[in-house]
Amino acid sequence: MTRSPYELSTPSDVLARLHPRISAYFGAIPPGHVGRGEGVFDVVGTPRRWLWPLLAWFARDSVMFPVWERDVPFTVENHPARVRRGRAGREARPAVRAHRTFRFRSGSRTMVDAITAEPDGLVDHLGRHGRVSARLRAEVDAHGPDAGALRLVSTRVTFRAMGREVRLPALIAPRVTLMERFDDEADLQRVSLVLSAPVLGTLYRYEGAFRYEIAPDTGRG
Repeated sequence: MTRSPYELSTPSDVLARLHPRISAYFGAIPPGHVGRGEGVFDVVGTPRRWLWPLLAWFARDSVMFPVWERDVPFTVENHPARVRRGRAGREARPAVRAHRTFRFRSGSRTMVDAITAEPDGLVDHLGRHGRVSARLRAEVDAHGPDAGALRLVSTRVTFRAMGREVRLPALIAPRVTLMERFDDEADLQRVSLVLSAPVLGTLYRYEGAFRYEIAPDTGRG
């Protein structure tokens, strides 16, 4: 892959505002290499236990988990890939497939997703089977406290079932907001994800910090 999905789907003037370390994180991973990170999430999940049965359903496909924990060690691995989409799976899109492993007190669980560059923009296919997808808009502030950080905001959410994709109406569709920024003072990358819904508010979130590197893919992890 010569260009990452982010580079293929985001205007060059937006990419130019990224912090150099965030630009490297979202840039192309060379063939034969993998991006690896390790850190700690300050919080993961939701304290609203009435949501846990729904999260348990998503957990079966490695999307979200029915937990509310603090100080959770985690690792992330990003691999260059191609994801087949469209009728009969004939369309192979440039992608980055990520595995985020959370070391919960009850045991390790892995969240899986694949970011692709598609004709209508950047799309995150969640879970091992990609049945839930979110189209993302990339934003980078030139000034202020979040200058240089990448903010990804979902603009459309779809579910795939029986070979068809169903778009959720905006009035009920959940909203994903992901922020990736680099803390120069601490020499750490900081990440925050919030899943929210109209009326209900925050449904799920995680936030923490990690260190990241591009390394030869030795097959470990």
